[in-house]
Amino acid sequence: MGPDKKPKRFFYWTAKIHICIVILQSKDNFFMKKPVFNPFAERKIKNIIFDLGGVILNIDYHLTINAFKALGLENFDTLFNQAKQVGVFDLLDKGLITPQGFRDEIRRITLSNLTDEQINSAWNAMLLDFPPLRLELLRKVKSSYKTFLLSNTNAIHLEEYNQILHKTFGVDNLSVFFNREYYSHLIHMRKPDAEVFELILNENNLKPEETLFIDDSEQHVEGAKKLGILAHHLNIPNGERIELLFS
Repeated sequence: MGPDKKPKRFFYWTAKIHICIVILQSKDNFFMKKPVFNPFAERKIKNIIFDLGGVILNIDYHLTINAFKALGLENFDTLFNQAKQVGVFDLLDKGLITPQGFRDEIRRITLSNLTDEQINSAWNAMLLDFPPLRLELLRKVKSSYKTFLLSNTNAIHLEEYNQILHKTFGVDNLSVFFNREYYSHLIHMRKPDAEVFELILNENNLKPEETLFIDDSEQHVEGAKKLGILAHHLNIPNGERIELLFS
């Protein structure tokens, strides 16, 4: 091989390697997807508000619907699903009805004789697990930002996922992972109403333009945006996960 061919071959393979690296770094590459959004890239963010169900806690609404159907309530999905729910569920989420009142109302509107235990079990069926990677992520994020939890939830679910936390990680609740928690049934407000976002901003002296809100519901995200809060819709069906956002 002549001396003039070595540089050419060197540059040829250098170009090939460069092309391979570009392909691997492509966001469409199957093996190495880049996060679609990175809150750390936005320097002015000082505060982060997290949703719970779907974002931190894995949930599946269909499991609750199927559990009630298995108990004989074939049309339960007309009363409750991820997109909408009848009044009794909103009352429970806002703490305007007790768990016992909720169970009594379920029996009334469904004309059933379900026991309290059956209703609780079916209602909690949607609650799955807390991936350890997400909880570790929350610890790390809290060291750099003020972090808050904002959840549309209820007394029955809160008790259940606190039990999940205790059994799995030995902690009694989520308070160790956040500066402050806001549960809809305790503050008597729920997303996407403006008042719930205003409460968090005002009580903690947060500026909307310095605050990021992450939720898996588009309507909740739009509610936050109306107040000038930076908000990201975590698209679970499209494979988005909170751990990818901060990678």
